[in-house]
Amino acid sequence: MPNRPATIKQVDVTRAVKGAVAAGLAVGRVEVDQRNGKVIIWPAGAPDGTSDNEWDEVLK
Repeated sequence: MPNRPATIKQVDVTRAVKGAVAAGLAVGRVEVDQRNGKVIIWPAGAPDGTSDNEWDEVLK
């Protein structure tokens, strides 16, 4: 595997999180997709969407 420059750097994530906090968003989780160059910020308390079965929420 060749070494490639990073598509997302730490400063990019830091800027995105600081911008979200400045906008009044309580950050719950941050996902970084290196392949596509995306930073995804999930608000605190938002469902994570990892469950494909709707009954998982009912049974909690």
